[in-house]
Amino acid sequence: MNKHALALLVAVTTAGVSLLACAGGGSEAPRAGGPAAQAWVTTADRARLLAPDATAPSFGAAQPLAANIDVDAATRYQTMAGFGAAITDASAWLIAQRMSATQRDALMQELFGRAQGGVGFDFTRLTIGASDFSRSHYSFDDQPAGGADLPLAKFSIDAQRADVLPVVKQALAINPQLQVMASPWSAPGWMKTTDSLIQGELRPDRYDAFARYLVRYVDAFATEGVPIFALTIQNEPNFEPGDYPGMKVTPAQRAEFVGKHLGPLLEQRGLKTQVIDWDHNWNAPDNPLAVLADPVARRYISGVAWHCYEGAVSAQGPVHDAYPDKDAWFTECSGGQWEPKWEVALPWMTRNVVIGSARGWARGALLWNLALDEDFGPHLGGCKDCRGVVTIDSKTGVVTRNLEYYALAHASKFVRQGAQRIASTGAIGSLDNVAFRNADDGSIVLVVCNSAASEQRFSVRYNGQVLQYSLPAHSIATLVWAS
Repeated sequence: MNKHALALLVAVTTAGVSLLACAGGGSEAPRAGGPAAQAWVTTADRARLLAPDATAPSFGAAQPLAANIDVDAATRYQTMAGFGAAITDASAWLIAQRMSATQRDALMQELFGRAQGGVGFDFTRLTIGASDFSRSHYSFDDQPAGGADLPLAKFSIDAQRADVLPVVKQALAINPQLQVMASPWSAPGWMKTTDSLIQGELRPDRYDAFARYLVRYVDAFATEGVPIFALTIQNEPNFEPGDYPGMKVTPAQRAEFVGKHLGPLLEQRGLKTQVIDWDHNWNAPDNPLAVLADPVARRYISGVAWHCYEGAVSAQGPVHDAYPDKDAWFTECSGGQWEPKWEVALPWMTRNVVIGSARGWARGALLWNLALDEDFGPHLGGCKDCRGVVTIDSKTGVVTRNLEYYALAHASKFVRQGAQRIASTGAIGSLDNVAFRNADDGSIVLVVCNSAASEQRFSVRYNGQVLQYSLPAHSIATLVWAS
């Protein structure tokens, strides 16, 4: 990720981050005795952290307030795959090597399970080779300078056997429905114009080799019991970092690579792994649109993935509108010490990553590192002050849950895989919201975020009935009720 882009994240963060709210809508006359809503609240002062609210009201004949959220479960949008974070090399090493078995099992059950207070992450991302959050820079087929391995005879995933594979396997054992996607930060150096993992572009005469390399990765992880449901062909293809693996891949290059090499190879092999384009920031929607404009490449591309570091989440909507048959995914955002204030960062993350991306058609939302240590690592190059969803003390294995954990958990704990986003009133002043209907029991989930510096009172109208609720300053609430 671009450090300058990270700085822009700070610049766009304001204390006026919006409140997240989900509510039901209808035109029937108010009726008494409606469903009771359960509520959970997190406040920026940390007095309440995903805490149940015993005073949550029921729907009834109350009057809607000026700030009213209508929820309509009959109007349904995308089906959700889930929420989560990336199992980077750094995250996996900390979990596998710096925690006791008891600590590790407890954390993994909490993150990927739903029983006993688990937050139910259903979606994760792996790196195909090294990222900046690796302890060394490597690909799965490194060769000496000037060398090559066109048959991929030396291909091996051994670099991820000690840490990444055990951790993702444990996550899948806890949650067999976990959706796993993967992204390369670079092709092997010998496939690039720089003959290096650092900077450079993919050589046209290596397109076929890189397609086979990605398919070998899918095969190798499937053999290990880790199905990869989707690939992006390059993390942040519009950026060439100078101190960790990266690769520039223009829209024309991506269209040719997918349309003439990777797509046909996946099809020929009968593999169901999807190809998702872009995997970069909101600030350049014309970039994925250029790829999707190619009719050959478009046939093999299932969706577009987005990052948060530049631009605005509103960019997702027009791309979806142009190609409504293509899914949207939100695949990376990191918090960091550039913004340590919960009252700023907690609403920003909730409003943009959880609410905004889902309202912008994302089927899933991922933060960056699942776990980092007390020094914001380990990393080699790249971001020096990124925060993990949790912090693991590398000496004791003790876990600290960061604000990003709570922003995700307010959705992941309650919105189950297969849920559909449903209609709800858009932002109202400092309140933002998004609503979902769970497929298994029909329950309605409304996430509400108050970005104001004062308590905000609002109402929710669903099937002609109304409840009223108050949220403290800079806080999140999740309301759940039976449909």
